[in-house]
Amino acid sequence: MNIPRHWLLGALAVLTISFVVVGCGPTTGNGAKGNGNGGNTVADAGGGNGGSNAGDETADWHLSDADMERGKQIFFERCAGCHGVLRKGATGKNIEPENTRKKGTAYLEAMITNGSPAGMPEWGKSGILSPDEVKLMAKYVQNPVPAPPEWGMPDIKASHKVFVPVSERPTAPPEGRNWENYFGVVLRDAGKVAIIDGDSYELVNIVDSGFAVHILRSSASGRYFYCIGRDGKVTLIDMWMPKPDRVAELRPVLEARSIEGSRFEGYEDKYAIVGGYWPPAVVIMDGETLEPLRMVSSSGYEVDEGTYVREARVAAIVADHHHPTWVVNVKETGQMWLLDYSNLEGTEGSLKIDIIEAERYLHDGGWDLSKRYFLVAANAKHKVCVIDTQTQRLVATVDTGGNTPHPGRGANINHPAHGPLWATGHIGSNHVAFIGTDPEGHSENAWKVVKLLELPGAGGGNVFIKTHPNSKHIYADRPLNPDKMLADSIFVLDKDTLENKKTLVIPEEYRGHKAVHIEYNRAGTEVWVAAWGRKDQTGAILVYDDKTLELKKVITGDWMVTPTGHFNVYNTVHDVY
Repeated sequence: MNIPRHWLLGALAVLTISFVVVGCGPTTGNGAKGNGNGGNTVADAGGGNGGSNAGDETADWHLSDADMERGKQIFFERCAGCHGVLRKGATGKNIEPENTRKKGTAYLEAMITNGSPAGMPEWGKSGILSPDEVKLMAKYVQNPVPAPPEWGMPDIKASHKVFVPVSERPTAPPEGRNWENYFGVVLRDAGKVAIIDGDSYELVNIVDSGFAVHILRSSASGRYFYCIGRDGKVTLIDMWMPKPDRVAELRPVLEARSIEGSRFEGYEDKYAIVGGYWPPAVVIMDGETLEPLRMVSSSGYEVDEGTYVREARVAAIVADHHHPTWVVNVKETGQMWLLDYSNLEGTEGSLKIDIIEAERYLHDGGWDLSKRYFLVAANAKHKVCVIDTQTQRLVATVDTGGNTPHPGRGANINHPAHGPLWATGHIGSNHVAFIGTDPEGHSENAWKVVKLLELPGAGGGNVFIKTHPNSKHIYADRPLNPDKMLADSIFVLDKDTLENKKTLVIPEEYRGHKAVHIEYNRAGTEVWVAAWGRKDQTGAILVYDDKTLELKKVITGDWMVTPTGHFNVYNTVHDVY
């Protein structure tokens, strides 16, 4: 199936970075959630009828064919990770034409330009979109939704490439390199991944990848990085090569956010799985060659009213450390799948999926300290759902007290008074919620918010929160906050007091870039932060000393184009966060 690039761009939709999502729910002065699911987004912000064209069926939102094509591309790159391929909404609001036309072009231009404290990025104000592009998109979202193309196993198999056969790959790790302390750095707009030595800060190699890579996941052995682009392309990077490089690639879906390998004993590096945004599905592959093995649609009936959802996208996927299963989160239906891969192949092979009904709009999450419980944000519902992978049951649904939780993987600590806690920040408010995760040793705190911290300044914008067992700190970013100083800052929290300790503002030469994503080195002595920036700017990785909180190294160069997520091999293998 040969689909022209402009069709793909029009049919698909992804967010501007691996983690940008649009907030839902009206906010108070500090960004706390209001009633219901309303929100400061393109289709639903403020009150009344919106701009001067509101309700006017003769309003000039019509576009030429050329402008429609340009609008499709921008929508692919910037918008629909939150609003959806079909614009029906999830984390972001429904922006189908019957809603956007009521607001009118002038109103939509203002919202796209300025964003909101609830998490809507200020596309125009930040310079990511030009004034002409803002005007274009205000009209584009009032036009009918293009029908997205389908994609199936024949298309997937045709995309499969093996650059280096398994038999020709190294049989041992590189000598003289602490390869488990390598970092993979996403160069978002360049469509590449930089491999950096965490000991020497040396650039080891730059690897071609899919467009706007969302995440890198290490295989169970750490040998491979599984790299998933928003365009659905998977790149397999061999970390044992003298210069790590791609050894295989596959396009299992047309738009994606999640990838994971098999981790259970006996299945290390054997399989990998991708979750599709479009088409909504999971695709299982060989872990060393990416040969496609199975494809299962995730379209289905949502848990609230039983309505059929075609665009039921697959969000976070995590590998169970204690069982041969993946936890698959289906966003729009609110289902959590426990997908058993132990009997996958052969003539009598089968795929067993146990379905747990949770809350709608599941997004991202991580393991507790024991790696028995998985916590995932149902962010449009302002809740966190908890499943016990041992009993295969939903054990709790926690109201976080903030607006639109977005934990990434979250942050785990063992508090001296409260016991094991898992923390999440919020896109739509300035809160960090600490949730008890030890029902046996600290039952009084289990699945309750034991502390709701407010970060300095109004509004939300947090996307990632991270810690390390060897650190006394927790770090949180706020790249989606419309206040430029807050967006350029990293917030350091004390593990014992659960209070704000210090705000780290990135260096003057990188102001306006936005500080995004936090990752420790293997030892937990350094914290790496990306100074993101636009494509026409040189970004940087900023390395801070975890004890002194001083900047100790700036990693940059002409090749450092829009750095966003960065992932340490060892920490990713062992789910250290």
